[in-house]
Amino acid sequence: MNRQADLLERVREYDADVDEGLLARAYDFSLKAHGAQRRESGDPYFSHPLEVAGIITDMKLDAATVVTALLHDTVEDTLATLDQIDKEFGAEIARLVDGVTKLSRLEIPEESSPQAENFRKLLLAMSNDLRVLLVKLADRLHNMRTLHFVSKPDKRRRIARETMEIYAPLAERIGMQDMKEELEDLAFLELNPEARRSVTARLDFLREQGSDLVERISSELQETLKTGGLGAWVSGREKRPYSIWRKMERKNISFEQLSDVMAFRVVVDTVADCYEALGLMHGSYSMVPGRFKDYVSTPKRNRYRSVHTTLIGPERQRIEVQIRTREMHEVAELGVAAHWQYKQNQVNAEGEYRWIRELLEILDHASNPEEFFEHTKLEMFQDQVFCFTPRGDLYALPRGATAVDFAYAVHTEVGDTTVGAKINGRIAPLRTVLENGDQVEIIRSKAQTPQPTWEEFVVTGKARSAIRRFVRNQERAQYSELGRAILESVFRQEGRTFSEKALGNAVKVFAAKAVEDLYARVGEGLVSARQVIDAAFPGEKPSRRRRLRALTGAFSRSKTRKGGDKSIPIRGLIPGMAVHLAACCHPLPGDRIVGIVTEGKGVTVHTIDCESLENFASAPERWLDVSWDVGPDSPSIQVGRIDVVLTNEPGSLSALTSVIAKNMGNISNLKITNRTPDFFEFLVDVEVGDAKHLSNIVAALRADPMMQTVTRVRGV
Repeated sequence: MNRQADLLERVREYDADVDEGLLARAYDFSLKAHGAQRRESGDPYFSHPLEVAGIITDMKLDAATVVTALLHDTVEDTLATLDQIDKEFGAEIARLVDGVTKLSRLEIPEESSPQAENFRKLLLAMSNDLRVLLVKLADRLHNMRTLHFVSKPDKRRRIARETMEIYAPLAERIGMQDMKEELEDLAFLELNPEARRSVTARLDFLREQGSDLVERISSELQETLKTGGLGAWVSGREKRPYSIWRKMERKNISFEQLSDVMAFRVVVDTVADCYEALGLMHGSYSMVPGRFKDYVSTPKRNRYRSVHTTLIGPERQRIEVQIRTREMHEVAELGVAAHWQYKQNQVNAEGEYRWIRELLEILDHASNPEEFFEHTKLEMFQDQVFCFTPRGDLYALPRGATAVDFAYAVHTEVGDTTVGAKINGRIAPLRTVLENGDQVEIIRSKAQTPQPTWEEFVVTGKARSAIRRFVRNQERAQYSELGRAILESVFRQEGRTFSEKALGNAVKVFAAKAVEDLYARVGEGLVSARQVIDAAFPGEKPSRRRRLRALTGAFSRSKTRKGGDKSIPIRGLIPGMAVHLAACCHPLPGDRIVGIVTEGKGVTVHTIDCESLENFASAPERWLDVSWDVGPDSPSIQVGRIDVVLTNEPGSLSALTSVIAKNMGNISNLKITNRTPDFFEFLVDVEVGDAKHLSNIVAALRADPMMQTVTRVRGV
């Protein structure tokens, strides 16, 4: 497209009432602003915004969007200002141009922060008006079509990679499938040219073998439908090289093993005609089992609707057939542009574009741009499954999603308070992977909070973001409380009055954002109490004896207050602090114990004779005087580990489990560590009340003749 008249004619084809004067002014403004600028191809720079505007007219968008396409580079690359555009073309177009301008350098450098921050800006801009995204996608599409003119290989690869990772998925999410496939294929050409050449060579060979094969199959399919009394328009095409390559990678098969490299579209008048056409197809050709998908009754989140089936069709060719109405076809071709929602300048976040609202929710709570970018990529890069609530509400989730992902999809509060799930009426583990059509009922409790282990199996960015946020806030509160208690004790032992004002200098020295941040660093073990004292009172150093008494005896007088952490009954800790039982010695109530402030974990509790304590001999400030706090309200179950060698004969394993059960123990885990023709060796985790309970079980096992050796495990 080279002339103003061509552009006007293209817009008039779908909008007879277009403001031709507005388009003409924008054309002249952009042409003069870019002046003698040249692209790397040597073409006048103005050819780029003109081609972008042409792509926008292919989408049949309104005049304001076409004008935005013509002007989208003027503010950044010329002397034109946003105020000029506002004055010349109005506030709406100025706002759109500003939105696109802010996103003009959405790059992927070595560090991910700038990319993530720009992606955040893109999301915010498109949440206000999707036309910003449509212009940006058109801009990227033309840049990819001319990418081969860029002289620097590194720059070409960067542009191709960000196209594959950001723009193609966004095009898919707003229903623009053809644009998504073209962007992917152009990026594929740059990122893996050898693989693409290999695929295109095989496609060329197939064309030589049957140059008019697609036309012959299309004609026969159309004749089959006509014979059945159904009028339809049928078209066919080869799948794009990247689509073929991705399928070869996903299924780990060669090109020769692919038999559905051709896709055919059947366009009919009504929804009823879709299913009638499907019946005629299945009645005339063999259907490939497991290859039927009904996106008419259950549309994709981007409003894509079609019936998909794979057939052994005409000339014994395996083909994919997509059956849709004319309206569905328009939506499949143009996506969001087909709905004219841009006229309202708003996003239907409650409907098909609810995902934008969810990404914005992640944005609000992500701790940094990198985390936000990670979660949004999770949201965009996966296929979908469709699940229902008991009331019939439909939720689309990424493939591999679990009941916890479903709960967070319903609402963040629902996810945070989830304690269980019923899938198709039956209780199921929260980590259960959902299948298409599952009915999911979430069981909730106000006492529940997100569990850190959930992050191991959730797949949606929204769920992972919420879990991380809760864990991060909880850990920070625990570390902050622990750190404050450590400092209060040290101040008291130093004979000083504790106050936040006294810590003012230390806050500056450690570049903490606030005194709470300093507390958290001390509690986490990143900064020692001694370093804080030295920073708060430079030049004053206590004796070693006084220092040790201050730091190791600080907690001997601390009492567990009501409402404290009841998961591990230990006296000498601050309520709610992060506390862990050491895996190296498996302490149980009744064992003599000591606490070690461990970087990144809070306090780790060891038995007093644990060999690992030698590693902390040179850091006495990290030792805490702790003891078990066993009482009526303390949990009665702890886990002890024993090593058992059994005689390899019938009934020996039964004897092991029976003895443990008779002595009121419960096996929580059992692992075979060694096996010979005569003996089996097991590691057994047993739920017990305390160390004495475990000793009784060990003694009872040793009394059984089938047990060769039984010992309590002190190491991992």
